[in-house]
Amino acid sequence: MPDSTVTAISPVWALAGATALGLLVVLAAVLDGLLGARATGAAGSTGLRRPLAEATRLLRQRRRTTVAADRLLWRVGGAGLVVVALMMVTVVPLGEWTLLDLDVGVMWFNAMDVIVWALVWLTGWGANSANSLVGGYRFLAHGLGYELPLMFALVAPAVAASSLNVGDVAAAQNRVWFVAWMPVAFAVYCLGVVAFSVWGPFSPALGGDIAGGVRAELSGVDRLLFDGGRYALLAAGAAFAVPMFLGGGSGPLLPSEVWVVLKTASLLGVFVWLRRKLPAVRPDVFMELGWMVLLPAVLLQDLVVAVVVVWRG
Repeated sequence: MPDSTVTAISPVWALAGATALGLLVVLAAVLDGLLGARATGAAGSTGLRRPLAEATRLLRQRRRTTVAADRLLWRVGGAGLVVVALMMVTVVPLGEWTLLDLDVGVMWFNAMDVIVWALVWLTGWGANSANSLVGGYRFLAHGLGYELPLMFALVAPAVAASSLNVGDVAAAQNRVWFVAWMPVAFAVYCLGVVAFSVWGPFSPALGGDIAGGVRAELSGVDRLLFDGGRYALLAAGAAFAVPMFLGGGSGPLLPSEVWVVLKTASLLGVFVWLRRKLPAVRPDVFMELGWMVLLPAVLLQDLVVAVVVVWRG
């Protein structure tokens, strides 16, 4: 097993990590605005201004309240997505540095992903609104289809590196990136990131047919935090893919830290672009796809990886 060169850094640098995630969120929001403007035939400048204008509008808007709402759960659910995204990136190495060098960093990311289930559900449940509740159920139904395949997709690089430490997984790709011989695991992982971010094909939880679903009753700062949390989850998922499948900071000429950022931004751009390219998937249809197609495919991928590791011995 290759030795990781990742070193845990002082908590003082946690602010730098949060700032980096914030910049990625802004990048994702701006790109989404530009793509949205292009889709509607609006000017490019409109797309650039749209995220700032929307954020300003929401900051000025009053927070909505509903009858008999569980305000604590409601607020925790909406604001918690940003916190979970920050917790995800704590184990992502930036070159030879990381905020939290856990021996079980892969499991840590998976645990944070599971917490998203509770947070989105609490957002739908806490509002005491039928539309929000239906949106929460739709998200849980999608989760039943993606969670197990996502978990086994993370198993493949961990088995190949013989470690659950994210730095060790990145170091094991000094010759060949794992995406080159684990394409199924990578594809399923990316699908899982899009799903737990309630993005693109997995947006029925926010459907217009249920008045916005989970965020039907969200307004003002609550709506801003929830939508910002979705962008943050996309960014955190893209960042975690870099050490798991894309060789970490490996690359020619540029410092490893720069390569991590470039790879993260590139994959994040693909995630944002996919929003308008793939149709929404009904939860019942995706559950069948997840259990009958994705899960067997990723288990076969894990078997292939295990055989290769044993053969190399």
